[in-house]
Amino acid sequence: MENAQVIGTRVLIMAVILIIGAVAYKAGVISKEGTKQLSAVELKIVNPLMIFMSYQSDFDVSRLKGLMWTFVLSAASFAVIIPLATLLKRKSNESYSVERFSCIYSNCGFMGIPLINALYGSDGVLYLTAYITIFNLLVFTHGYMLMKEETDFSAFISAVKSPTIIAVFVGLICYVLNLRLGSIPYVGDVFDSALQLVADMNTPLAMLIAGATAAQSNLLKAVRDKGILSTCFYKLLLLPMVIILLIAMLPEGVPQMSKLIVCIACACPAATTGTMFALLFDKNANRCSEIFALSTILSIATLPIITATASLLI
Repeated sequence: MENAQVIGTRVLIMAVILIIGAVAYKAGVISKEGTKQLSAVELKIVNPLMIFMSYQSDFDVSRLKGLMWTFVLSAASFAVIIPLATLLKRKSNESYSVERFSCIYSNCGFMGIPLINALYGSDGVLYLTAYITIFNLLVFTHGYMLMKEETDFSAFISAVKSPTIIAVFVGLICYVLNLRLGSIPYVGDVFDSALQLVADMNTPLAMLIAGATAAQSNLLKAVRDKGILSTCFYKLLLLPMVIILLIAMLPEGVPQMSKLIVCIACACPAATTGTMFALLFDKNANRCSEIFALSTILSIATLPIITATASLLI
């Protein structure tokens, strides 16, 4: 229950910042174009630096083992969620690609990193990078093709070259070889402090963006839409509960931190990437944005529930 209290407190803090972001958009402080620019800063600079800095710790074999286990569990969780989402969201629904995408892919970077950082610190963020890596590889291959409704692996190169994936691999190399910014003569501490300050922007910036994005959506319309409500239910509760029950059956030799991190990551609200893909392929981008906004708000209540359940069963 202590984990749930930590997550609950953190989610409430993030909710306050989200409201500030929404008010800032309504007041004209953040524009629609400004939201896109802030998202680019978050995804291409702040988020990758947060990930890279999580690897700036002393090498430990047990920590590396936990990281590898998180890779395995993350891949396995997607292997379960993808077919289940296909069963839950049929092609008979004209918005099936948007809703199915939103059921599968979570906002594990924007929401996941600050939550896991609050729960486990830099070690937790290091483990979470495994889930984020699998997410990025799948979202730009399977997710891309799902939204496009065609088989096309060309986006895989973009996924591999993304700043997030580069940060994971560069950080992992530095971690294994025990290369630290602080060890650079004369300027090491300066670089370390500067990059850490930028990395610490992750939570407030991500929530300001989420709030500004949510303010652009028609939430009153979203809460009356059965398709959007069912998508939020599947994304925030049903599918994470399936993953929790499956992970709970694993032997005790699997690190508990790895288990809980995967459960929390898959329970985060719908990914913002869905809106980007919907715009790219002329799908219903407004619906995608409404699912993101409503699932983000509902996650304030559901994330502590999922965390408490996972902590109790695992």
